[in-house]
Amino acid sequence: MNILKRGKETLILESENLKTIADNLDSTFVNAVEVLYNTKGRIITSGVGKSGHIARKAASTFASTGTPSFFVDPTDCVHGDFGMITKDDYVILYSKGGESREIIEIVSWLCRQHINYIAITADEKSTLAKNAEFVLSLHMIEEACPLNLAPTVSTTASIALSDALATGLMDRRGFRKEDFAVYHPAGSLGKQLAKVDRIMHKDNLPTVSSNDNLHDVLFNIIEHKLGMAIVVENNILQGLIVDGDLKRLLIESNTDVLKMLAKDVMNKKPLTITKDTLIGEAISIMEGKVTALVVVEKSESGDVPIGVLHIHDILKFKAL
Repeated sequence: MNILKRGKETLILESENLKTIADNLDSTFVNAVEVLYNTKGRIITSGVGKSGHIARKAASTFASTGTPSFFVDPTDCVHGDFGMITKDDYVILYSKGGESREIIEIVSWLCRQHINYIAITADEKSTLAKNAEFVLSLHMIEEACPLNLAPTVSTTASIALSDALATGLMDRRGFRKEDFAVYHPAGSLGKQLAKVDRIMHKDNLPTVSSNDNLHDVLFNIIEHKLGMAIVVENNILQGLIVDGDLKRLLIESNTDVLKMLAKDVMNKKPLTITKDTLIGEAISIMEGKVTALVVVEKSESGDVPIGVLHIHDILKFKAL
């Protein structure tokens, strides 16, 4: 057979099967998500062979999206690891045929302990399915494998159903970007989802008065090494002067620039953010416009500067 044709047929078979699963998703799925949401303990996943790999991936996805979860190996269970499962936990078992010896041993133990589980399987008449509280069917007719033997369509379907459960739980929990950052603190995405309060300059801010002359403003900028001076009156933000403004004035003006006042040259509507702004959002605000942002706290009198976020802080943070 033409290799390109085989590749296309594989993808078409798997995508058509996913559509069938989606079309058949009903209240059973909703009830399964609700039970997982209300579980007091952890979500335990298990499976053998390829199903075991899927179960591991599912546990990782659940855990990283706010649902405590871990994988248990069926073989290890019969040698003592059943002790890892408590009556407060809920189990998800993966098996295409639902009759493998290891899976049946887990099913038998769970039934004796009165611990319910979800079965993700292609055979709704299997021992696995008959004893489950909920059955999520793979609805598959054939594998994409030319011999109809190697798990292909079935594994894709199992992963997709796991993802559907995980995203359903995320919606049920009201899981937010900020929550994602808690579970991914070291990843690049997690760092973008951290708040600017984590890395902003908070002490000894480069503040000047509206009536300070630019000679004093320049020394303030040099001293603080942030490339800016925040103009305030009674601790309320009035405007912003960056070193680029002073450079342009020195080049373009015929007057004694350093004797001019801060209020005469400041940007009266500088870009600002709050301490709860996500780092990713701050990057978007800065991009192609500025290299630093004033972090403010809202008050009845106006914006109170409480920090400065510089692009160098972000680059250093992301490099860690």
